[in-house]
Amino acid sequence: MGSINIRTELPGPKAKELLAKKEKNVPKGPFNTMQTFAAKGDGALLTDIDGNTFLDFAGAIGTLNVGHCPPRVVEALHAQIDQYLHPCFHVMMYEPYIKLAEKLNSITPGNHSKKTFFLSTGAEAVENAVKIARKYTGRKGIISFERGFHGRTYMSMSLTSKVKPYKYEFGPFAPETYKWPYPYYYRSEGLKDKDHDNALLKRFETFFLSEVPPEEVAAVIMEPVQGEGGFVMPSSHFIKGVKALCEKHGILFIADEVQTGFGRTGKMFAMEHYDVVPDLMTMSKSIGAGLPVSAVTGRADIMDSPNIGEVGGTYGGSPLGCAAALEVIRTIEEEGLLERANEIGSLFTEKFSDFPLKYKQVGDVRSLGAMCAIEFVKDQETKEPNKEIVQEILSKAHNRGLIIMSAGLYGNIIRLLSPLVTTNEQLDEGFSILEEVIGECAHKEDFH
Repeated sequence: MGSINIRTELPGPKAKELLAKKEKNVPKGPFNTMQTFAAKGDGALLTDIDGNTFLDFAGAIGTLNVGHCPPRVVEALHAQIDQYLHPCFHVMMYEPYIKLAEKLNSITPGNHSKKTFFLSTGAEAVENAVKIARKYTGRKGIISFERGFHGRTYMSMSLTSKVKPYKYEFGPFAPETYKWPYPYYYRSEGLKDKDHDNALLKRFETFFLSEVPPEEVAAVIMEPVQGEGGFVMPSSHFIKGVKALCEKHGILFIADEVQTGFGRTGKMFAMEHYDVVPDLMTMSKSIGAGLPVSAVTGRADIMDSPNIGEVGGTYGGSPLGCAAALEVIRTIEEEGLLERANEIGSLFTEKFSDFPLKYKQVGDVRSLGAMCAIEFVKDQETKEPNKEIVQEILSKAHNRGLIIMSAGLYGNIIRLLSPLVTTNEQLDEGFSILEEVIGECAHKEDFH
């Protein structure tokens, strides 16, 4: 018998009652993937208030690499709650903050002297990395990348590259922000990967002549794998080329590891795949197993550029978040979850790599560790994005108890962020449902 157990129609009767209250009391802005409400989480499973058990391959959008309610984290949280909840680091300091900073300084890329401070969300980490880069360099310009996602606050939204739903009618945006193209080998119009990289890198040099001089650019911020943008993965050659440009012009390189960090890609941090050491890193999501905590780690001299009181926040680095994060890192290290991420990626590839041959609607299948994606098109020659089939696949999968989400500029990509503690049996169960609904939806399109 499988893990999934759907006992009622979806949404169930209790969920329908809460949905009515939600419609009355909560604005429509916050989106919801599933039209039901959680009652219990355990590993890769979520049970709703009507007793339906789902297999969670969305992982709170990459927040649950160690799964729902990991026992070691839960135990550490109970112990912390019995001591104190939140004296506020700016009022009276506490040891978990120092322990976590010390740990991140030791495990993030680079052997140089590093320092770390904490906030509550990934967007806050991005905002503060920008502040630090500007303070250190004395420059104002910040460059991000097409299809990149960095958050929903003012600066992070300005750096984000998707109009709807993130930016539409919310402007004007922060000045002195610029966009560079990011490699997308599936859509590189026949160019070989290295040629595609080199063409983009050459454009960046021209950019400094046509848009903004490098002397006015403080930092380049990059996701080592684009998350919301569709799990688009660059080459080491490209990232090394960007880093070389930064070094040539005295520009700081910020790695946004909010979604890719803490084991998701088969390394503790995705930048380790590329043998490139960033000047600053932003982290959040899976750092705290669902507790709101984020971090900025970087070269000590850069991190020390703001003066006392110039960065921080009342809830930054809460004791609960720090206690959770320390146990998350121990869990990843001691339970072999980096190796497990690579196993999940291999099993995904084994299952789905031939789908572009089976279905004309499947354009590309890609993964880095357990960061897995399937891109859908209307035609493999034109590669026209097929958002419609993705929406139908999601609906069918949800009704059969598999929680998955879409991604990409066109909404035509299914992304999988299953917890790294997902068992082989659960993976097989989830993959079988996904395989089944893809086949059904593809044949339906062919028939019509």
